[in-house]
Amino acid sequence: MKSPFKTPEQMLAYKTLKQVLAGKPPGAYAVGPNDSVFSALQLMAAKGTGFVVVQDNDRLVGVFSERDYARKVILQGLASRETPVRIVMTQKVVSVTLEETIPQCMVLMNENRFRHLPVIHDGKIIGVLSVGDILKEILAHHETLLRDFERERMTMLNPGSSY
Repeated sequence: MKSPFKTPEQMLAYKTLKQVLAGKPPGAYAVGPNDSVFSALQLMAAKGTGFVVVQDNDRLVGVFSERDYARKVILQGLASRETPVRIVMTQKVVSVTLEETIPQCMVLMNENRFRHLPVIHDGKIIGVLSVGDILKEILAHHETLLRDFERERMTMLNPGSSY
């Protein structure tokens, strides 16, 4: 007979990045390095995001965020219609693969102080995780843990009951 109890590894495991990305549209919103900052902002506004990847011939060359705009365009007095994204994009992109875990992503985002994390598989961007995605998964995971712990506690206290 199968045990009603989960192993500690089963209880403590987070969803994989593949599972988290399955609930999001595939890929990432992208602009080219020679596109204007204004066109990147238009795309971000249309898609309701604060982040786009910058690709040159399907190769990730940078990222552009609202933070880049505020700090590198507005504060430097640049004109968004004339400034190419390559001038103000973040070039040192931190990305992850499907092998990383939710806690590892959270640590990366916290240590590097950014809110978006491209996910790469077979050399292509398959999605972008936001800090909101990570927090949502952590909260759901903790809620599941609490529910599972309560169910196990009730099963141990009332072995004949079905919970």
